[in-house]
Amino acid sequence: MTATSFDFSGAAVLVIGASRAGIGAAIARAFQQAGATVGITGVEPEPAEEDRGRFRYDQVDVTDLAAVRALAQATPALDILVNCAAITSRGEEMEPAFFQRVIDVNLHGTFRTATAFQAQLAQRKGAVINIASMYATFGSPRNPAYGASKAAVAQLTKSLAIAWAPDGIRVNAIAPGFIVTEQSARSRTDPAHVAAVSARTPMGRWGQPEDVVGATLFLASPSAAFITGACIPVDGGYSIA
Repeated sequence: MTATSFDFSGAAVLVIGASRAGIGAAIARAFQQAGATVGITGVEPEPAEEDRGRFRYDQVDVTDLAAVRALAQATPALDILVNCAAITSRGEEMEPAFFQRVIDVNLHGTFRTATAFQAQLAQRKGAVINIASMYATFGSPRNPAYGASKAAVAQLTKSLAIAWAPDGIRVNAIAPGFIVTEQSARSRTDPAHVAAVSARTPMGRWGQPEDVVGATLFLASPSAAFITGACIPVDGGYSIA
């Protein structure tokens, strides 16, 4: 199903963490193709070259509560919030300071942005889609901080779904598997790792950012009106193999 199979005409969408080539950028483009007005954020001064001028862009560090709240104050209406900001560094996450940094960005950043936009989302009976990970359900010896943060994002999704249901806000998550993105580039320099992932994945390949789009648009759409607190795996079957 393509982005144009959904109609988000008139919807205001904000994708947090979409400044680089990856899942966030693919989601932002898909919402725009489906008729939404889309804004994106990132920590870089500008988004990726192909997206410059395409979306409203705000440089925001999700660890900066004041900056997140300022963005919310400058956003009068919002129908859909996608929390995609995350960091990881394979093989370096046992270092305590970096571990803390990962948790701050991936978990606390998701919480900061979601709560900052709660009022706007309540006004529009909106939806939040958090990007978790397949590592929310099993361990990773080389990415312990990332795994811990994403497990917490999945749990946070459930808690916010319950807390905000009376406001008409649905909160769901997606758990991608191994996706070809700028963030995964370092791990893909290891041929043995790349081959092992493909071999274990029932669908026989790494995912592309566009593979995450369909589940995101579905969860944000009226077709998912009775779904909240869910975490949908998009991993080619890796987590069940």
